[in-house]
Amino acid sequence: MKHKLREKHKTIRDSLTNEEIIEKSKKIKENLFSLPEFKNSKTILFYSSIKSEVKTEDAIKDSLALGKRVVLPITNKGQKALEIFEIKDSKGLAQGPFGILEPKKELPISKEDLDLVIVPGIVFDFRGHRIGYGEGYYDNFLKDVKATKIGLAFEIQIVPEIPAEPHDIKVNKIVTEKRVITCGTNEKT
Repeated sequence: MKHKLREKHKTIRDSLTNEEIIEKSKKIKENLFSLPEFKNSKTILFYSSIKSEVKTEDAIKDSLALGKRVVLPITNKGQKALEIFEIKDSKGLAQGPFGILEPKKELPISKEDLDLVIVPGIVFDFRGHRIGYGEGYYDNFLKDVKATKIGLAFEIQIVPEIPAEPHDIKVNKIVTEKRVITCGTNEKT
């Protein structure tokens, strides 16, 4: 079931034009930056966007300009884990094992230092469940993270319900180009 949802919504997301992705990503960034969770956070873990994902480059640059500590993950394929490192600017990132831009291993950060985690996904539901690429990197990483978790998604990536498994980690909110969804409640602004 998850595999079918993943493939279906990846195809739907991939059907967006580059212009649509850029325009919708800009609105998502504006909605994210308006949230108290963002405004009050000092240290934020972003993801480096690839392909048809919600673009994060501008959010990363603008967060740095606002004086936020910006953190990006590095994929450790051998341990099937994410390691996190602070960046001081958006230059000097290099392609990692999945073609994702990653920081240098110079400024390690502890999970406990994170105030906010921006989470990618292919499909999300109103309860905060998500389906990623199926490798489990984010679920493994997020299982003991206390920081607020916010998923970024295009409206077309939201479904009423995703089948959940015990190891799945939920996000607290989902930000789309049209609204902010507080997960696990009926509050959809």
